[in-house]
Amino acid sequence: MAKATTIFSCQKCGHQAPKWLGRCPECSTWNSFAEESHQPISSKSRHKIKSPPPSPITKVQSVQKNRMTTGIGEFDRVLGGGMVEGSLILIGGEPGIGKSTLVLQSMGHLAKLGKNVLYVSGEESGSQIKLRAERLDALSDNLLICSEICIESIIKWIDKVKPDVLVLDSVQTFYTEDLQSAPGSIGQVREVAFKIFQEIKHRNLPTLLIGHINKDGAIAGPKSLEHIVDTVVYFEGEQGHAYRALRAIKNRFGPTPEIGVFQMAPTGLVPVENPSEWFLAERPEDSAGSAIVATLEGSRTLLVEVQALVSTSSSIGMPRRMATGFDHNRMSLLIAIMEKRLGMNLQGEDIFVNLAGGIKITEPALDLGVATAIASSFQNRPIDPELVLLGEVGLTGEVRTVMQLDARLIEARRLGFKRCIVPHSAKKVKNLLTEGIEISFAKNLSEVFEQIF
Repeated sequence: MAKATTIFSCQKCGHQAPKWLGRCPECSTWNSFAEESHQPISSKSRHKIKSPPPSPITKVQSVQKNRMTTGIGEFDRVLGGGMVEGSLILIGGEPGIGKSTLVLQSMGHLAKLGKNVLYVSGEESGSQIKLRAERLDALSDNLLICSEICIESIIKWIDKVKPDVLVLDSVQTFYTEDLQSAPGSIGQVREVAFKIFQEIKHRNLPTLLIGHINKDGAIAGPKSLEHIVDTVVYFEGEQGHAYRALRAIKNRFGPTPEIGVFQMAPTGLVPVENPSEWFLAERPEDSAGSAIVATLEGSRTLLVEVQALVSTSSSIGMPRRMATGFDHNRMSLLIAIMEKRLGMNLQGEDIFVNLAGGIKITEPALDLGVATAIASSFQNRPIDPELVLLGEVGLTGEVRTVMQLDARLIEARRLGFKRCIVPHSAKKVKNLLTEGIEISFAKNLSEVFEQIF
């Protein structure tokens, strides 16, 4: 048997050193080294699975992607239609955002349909899980609860129970006997995920992994964890808002980035079928600094309200610039374009931009809406409440085209908007939707502001 040694591992990137270092030479992180008891893994300790010999791709048998629906429409949408057999799904999010609630709610529905579900928790006892299940109406004899943190013991329970679906909550609490380091360390998370991946693939067992995120907003553990799994889903939302968004970052069996919208209620997470109406429900009337933009999240079109506030700065030479739900650097770029191309004096103004409802969007189609909302607040002139803005803004102030323009126009018309400003290049689009909504074209920001103000 190999002799155990003590090493120091970086808890961010996994770099190992024989002694403690203040700064990691690999990722340059300070105070990230932790002492771990390390024992080299014997070649006999890994479970070896006999692999088939190489064969031409034309002779490889195609596999039908059988999907198992979770019973929650928004969850199935993000996964591409449901869970694929043998898929490994990683769900990350901040503490208290609702990860365990969503998983237990969906697993309770599967159990009531006759599926055998094994829910393994390394953080909560069975009585704590049952208390949540009673609130979510997820009680079923087919939902089996297990409190265990040793991955080898969990694999034995899988062989004995033979579940149809497996849930591990959370991956940072489990450990393998092959490593002597503490649960949650870089090596443990990587090895646990790899062992689970090996076990479920030859069993065709769909598995949900719940993962914690660190202060940078990424899933805690090695980056290779996201490469091992088939699907990576982030659960987003502000603690003070009832709105929650489930966003797919990686999906081998479906489109990305797809988004699902939920509302937190006392009985659990309620899917929001028409999120655009929910985002616009509390929109103020005749208020300067408010603009409506049609954005695309995966296959879904959302209409969101962009709010801007421009006020005279009390700090000489240091105006405040703050963006919530929108990229701060992108906002600064738009302000610079408006100053240079339109001659707007925004240098001494505090500027705040917010996407109503707590949603976060990175699509460049919001550029025109953000710039118009800032100009509206600066000039204290309201925007037509029945107007929708679409377009990306270039560095010369030109308005550039956006993808799937028809889908955005259809959603705007469905919600009762009468007018839409689109890029001038959209005139070349054949069969552009014009029925029921007035289309205005603009080449640059100057033309947009002339039509609005």
